[in-house]
Amino acid sequence: MFAGAHAVVTGGSSGIGLACAKEFAARGAHVALIARDPGRLEIAQEAVSAVRRDASQRVLVASVDLGDPDATTCAFETLAAEGFAPDILVNSAGVIVPGEFASMPLADLEANMTSGYWSVVNPCKAVVPGMLERGRGHIVNVSSVAGFLGIYGYTGYAAAKYAVLGFSEALRFEMRPHGVAVSVVLPPDTDTPALAAEKRMRPPETEAVAGNIKPIAPDRVAHAVVRGMERGRFHIIPDATSRFYFRLKGLLPELFFRIVDRDVAKVRRG
Repeated sequence: MFAGAHAVVTGGSSGIGLACAKEFAARGAHVALIARDPGRLEIAQEAVSAVRRDASQRVLVASVDLGDPDATTCAFETLAAEGFAPDILVNSAGVIVPGEFASMPLADLEANMTSGYWSVVNPCKAVVPGMLERGRGHIVNVSSVAGFLGIYGYTGYAAAKYAVLGFSEALRFEMRPHGVAVSVVLPPDTDTPALAAEKRMRPPETEAVAGNIKPIAPDRVAHAVVRGMERGRFHIIPDATSRFYFRLKGLLPELFFRIVDRDVAKVRRG
């Protein structure tokens, strides 16, 4: 499903997005990377080009603020004009701004929603009409464990990632009759530059709760994305611990609350 396909990866200059782009290129896909920083995009373009199966595979880049719907639409129209209408869209762009709600500026809450939710919706809005017209395609939206577990210190981030999960589920039902697949990825903390920056901002209670789920490598998430797409999965959860919490929250939410309340209480006693 990847050889010869055109894959667009947002947040493609680092982390999960870059790892997914490399996976697709190694399997024969043409890849377009979208992110904000032109310098990092140039480095990522070289890294993806180095793992192509064939030198004829195209690796394009576009510097775009995906929180801007008009700029996002323009970027995808430019790609389409260059013969790069996406068969695959992976939405991996976003940042995390943690903090306690009582003291969090409204601007930080808005930043979480813009970078964590609208940066997913705007690219989907740009590609869905073409996918519907062609009767094929696969959209993969990267949410988070925080998209099904509301964690202390993540009122802004969890809201955005819960929104991504709900949006993706509803979109799946709308796209499926037209031959377009939708998946949502729910990774735990992933060892990326964004995580390193976020950890410096976390309240200690957040660190205590998140410490129960160890960071995993971006490559591991990318492998899970490829397998999940090949198997037609909607929920793609890369690690066993996160899958356990996903089932636990669904079956016994009161037990999940008890576990997290205990972790928070330990920090406050300390």
